[in-house]
Amino acid sequence: MAGPASLTTPTAASTTETLSDGRTVHLVGLGGAHTAPLLARLAAQLNDAAQAVTAFWGPDWPRDVVIVAAGSDAEFGSLAGGGPDIAATTTAERIMFAPAAAAMSDASLRIVLRHELFHFASRASTAADAPRWLTEGVADFVGRPPAPRPQDAAGLAQIPTDADVGTAGPAGSLAYDRAWWFSRFVADAYGTQTLRLLYVRACGPGHPDAAAAVRDTLGADLPTVLARWRHWMSG
Repeated sequence: MAGPASLTTPTAASTTETLSDGRTVHLVGLGGAHTAPLLARLAAQLNDAAQAVTAFWGPDWPRDVVIVAAGSDAEFGSLAGGGPDIAATTTAERIMFAPAAAAMSDASLRIVLRHELFHFASRASTAADAPRWLTEGVADFVGRPPAPRPQDAAGLAQIPTDADVGTAGPAGSLAYDRAWWFSRFVADAYGTQTLRLLYVRACGPGHPDAAAAVRDTLGADLPTVLARWRHWMSG
C-alpha cells in the first residue's frame, strides 16, 4: 500500500492514529481551512467505524489505512475523480474526502466514513466489474443506521441498474435507497452472514451474474427473492 507521503505536499498535515483493534490510520490533510477540523472529526469516529466494518466483514482487511482530506474541489477532482455531489471516494490505496464533507453533520459524516471504510476493507475481494448497485447497497448497509420502512414501500422493491446508481440528483439517491433496502431485506430475511456471502459471490473476481449469485446464495431464483422482498417492504 502506498504510504501517506505519496499523497502529500511539503506543507500537508499528517497524523497517525492507532485504533483499538491495532490498525494504523494515517490522516493526511492537503491544505485548506477546513482540512484539520474535518480530519479531527473523522478521527473521533474511526474506532466505531472500524468496529462496524469488522462486525460485518470480519477482521481480515488491511491493517494500514490512509485517509486524505483534499484542500480544494479541484484537488479532489484531479486526485480522486470526484464530482461536486460526491463526499468521498475510495481506492485500494486510500479514502479521500472532499472539502464539502466538512459541512456535513456528525451523523451524515458517520455514514460516509463507514460506507467508504467498507469499500476500502472489501476492495481486494471486489472485482472491477462487480455490480455497483450491490457494492453500494451493502456499503450503505454497513454505513447507515436502521430506519423504519416507508409506508407503501413495496414499489421500492426494484433492483436498480448500475446506471441508476451512477445518476446524480434525486434519481441516484432513490437508486441508492433501493439497493440499501435490498441489502437490509437479505440481512433480515436470510441473515447478515448470508448478505456477506452474497456480496462475495456476486461481486468477487470471476463472479456470475446477479441472478445466478442470488440463486446460489439464497437458494431461490431471482423472481422468487424479489417477490419476498416486495412482501417484506410492505410488512
